[in-house]
Amino acid sequence: MSALTLQTRALFDEAPYQHCFTARVLAVSEQGVALDQTLFYPTGGGQPGDQGHLLLPDGSAVAVLGTQRDPLLRALIWHQLESGAANALQAGMEVQGCLDWELRHRHMRMHTCLHLLCALVDAPVTGCSIAADKGRLDFDLPESTLDKEQITTQLNELIGAALEVRAQELPAGEYNRLLQLCRTRIPPPANHGMVRVIEIPGVDLQPCGGTHVRNTAEIGAVVCDKIEKKSRHNRRVTLRFA
Repeated sequence: MSALTLQTRALFDEAPYQHCFTARVLAVSEQGVALDQTLFYPTGGGQPGDQGHLLLPDGSAVAVLGTQRDPLLRALIWHQLESGAANALQAGMEVQGCLDWELRHRHMRMHTCLHLLCALVDAPVTGCSIAADKGRLDFDLPESTLDKEQITTQLNELIGAALEVRAQELPAGEYNRLLQLCRTRIPPPANHGMVRVIEIPGVDLQPCGGTHVRNTAEIGAVVCDKIEKKSRHNRRVTLRFA
């Protein structure tokens, strides 16, 4: 198989709530193991790569410690394994992958919550980071009028409203028309001429390749933990689960 044809089907886009999957090994290298399809979300957009394990044909399991896209072939996803484990895999082998679902679900909940935060703060987003217990957004906001208690109250009201969260793919040309509605001004790469957009109707519309919950009620209670001045034009807002 030519290197130019190597690509991983992104099952995490199609089935973000699925825990396990079957795939074939495309390649093994110092970067890890590439599969023909995967539920493991690769590090990107502030969201960490998924963890879990691969079950091999002999019944043994190897830990997946992280997941990243190839720096050049962006459609190819590498799974980083525990030390020495890649020696047991070879191209063409069928494996079963299983996510650390609790970790993934916490990332989904916090990522969706950050979209709500984005809707509450009227300023461009300049940075994002997500972890299992917290998340933060950086805003281009020279003069801060943000209040932790107010943000906490407003976020929990939106979460409690049980709002639907929709994922859709739009033609890149149509996305350009919608760009004025979005807080982030740099569009993500188009995939086969399409751009993935996350919409919370009436609240937020953002280009985003991450994984999200179906409904804001699934996020659970949160707290605005810190508001920090990181530079003259940068305010960092950190959230955590209550």
